[in-house]
Amino acid sequence: MDFPNITNEILKGLSTWESKLTKLSEDTIMKKHNDQNRTIKEILGHMVDSASNNTHRIIHLQYQNNPFSFPDYAANGNNDRWISIQNYQKEHWGNLIQHWKYSHIHLVHVIKNVNPEKLDNEWIADSTSDKIRLKDMITDFLRHFNLHIAEIQELIDK
Repeated sequence: MDFPNITNEILKGLSTWESKLTKLSEDTIMKKHNDQNRTIKEILGHMVDSASNNTHRIIHLQYQNNPFSFPDYAANGNNDRWISIQNYQKEHWGNLIQHWKYSHIHLVHVIKNVNPEKLDNEWIADSTSDKIRLKDMITDFLRHFNLHIAEIQELIDK
């Protein structure tokens, strides 16, 4: 598995984007909405949620029975509920950036310490009953990270 490439790319993205995010105006982060009706603050908050949920999945998949059923927080609009309940729109921007940064740094740490013998363990998404291998979950995280960074860039460019 090319986990060093994945973790290096995530860290590179964090390094590149932390300073870009810090320089954004309040109007840019609060008033521009993407096609999911999310602001930059809400997208960043969703990324925090995703890092947190994936950290939990990766940990659970290394000690629970295989396959393991675990809630899919993104199913049925739940990820929007998470955004709403936590009210990222009112979160202090500097704190949110740091939370985003450090939740991903911790996820990178967790990925670097995955037991290779557990990479074929499967998570069963409770919403679809699909089975997802731990190694595929880790591999797909970079795609997800970059998807949301591209959404942020698109809103900046609006």
